[in-house]
Amino acid sequence: MTQSATRTFPLTIHAHWRDAAASKGFDILKRIRDRYHLLLRCRTCGATHVSKLFVLMNNRPECPHCIEARWRGHAKAAGLQWAGRDPENRHYGLYIADCGHRLRRQLELVKRAAAGICDVRCETCHTRKEQAEAEAQGWELIGSDPEEDPGYRHYLHPSCGHVQRIARVNMQTGRFGCGKCGDDWPAAPSHLYAMQFKLPNGAQLVKLGFSRNPDSRLRHQLLKHRSVEAQILKTVPMETGQLALQIEKRLHAKLKSTFPDSIASPVLYAGSLNVRSEIYFAEVTREIVRMLDEIATDSAA
Repeated sequence: MTQSATRTFPLTIHAHWRDAAASKGFDILKRIRDRYHLLLRCRTCGATHVSKLFVLMNNRPECPHCIEARWRGHAKAAGLQWAGRDPENRHYGLYIADCGHRLRRQLELVKRAAAGICDVRCETCHTRKEQAEAEAQGWELIGSDPEEDPGYRHYLHPSCGHVQRIARVNMQTGRFGCGKCGDDWPAAPSHLYAMQFKLPNGAQLVKLGFSRNPDSRLRHQLLKHRSVEAQILKTVPMETGQLALQIEKRLHAKLKSTFPDSIASPVLYAGSLNVRSEIYFAEVTREIVRMLDEIATDSAA
């Protein structure tokens, strides 16, 4: 810094300037640089900064140190470390995530994240997570959706070379098929299953059904919230979805005929399960498992 930039000016500091500064949370220490600038001390944090006389008298100066302290606090509350202002855009800050990656985010976004309104995620780690999700289903992530739908991604099926738009939630659950080499559900392998539930209202229920992926059906479709205790009791593989549907209908007809009082009313489970029928009270659980055991034995013979 040059000598002229640091010299002080032995000029009068008028009383009404001091009063204006005090009313806005500052003390005037001295005039600095030239006759238009003042050195102010913040009464909140004690730090100093240079302010124009015009700004002090006609506006409400903000202490840059207090502002940065708030930004640091927002970063910490959002699970980030403050790394400084973005030199190219005053509305952005630089942060370090828990994973160690450096992020550039809007200051207002991080403030909202600190308040719990939204989340701040690392794009690098999130992309790796999406890649792992695709690999678990035998696909590769290409990138964002070419139609710009935020719920979709662009994927490659390496086994046949097909490229396809798929909803990310479907990639996570496995509830989709390849448009080139995939089978429709009637021809694709499937499973009969028995699942049991204990609802928050205390009701204990059992469901008989079929699905290509029973675990995905349970975890990502049937349960409305995590307070429902649920587990798969038994699954029996079927050669096709069509065969599974036929056997399921036959078993339901037998249960409804033999145990009509065991059919649970949808009112009982509507708030907990995404299903409208074919739910029974737990008293028929043993019979459902017995029927599935019998089908499994016959299939193996």
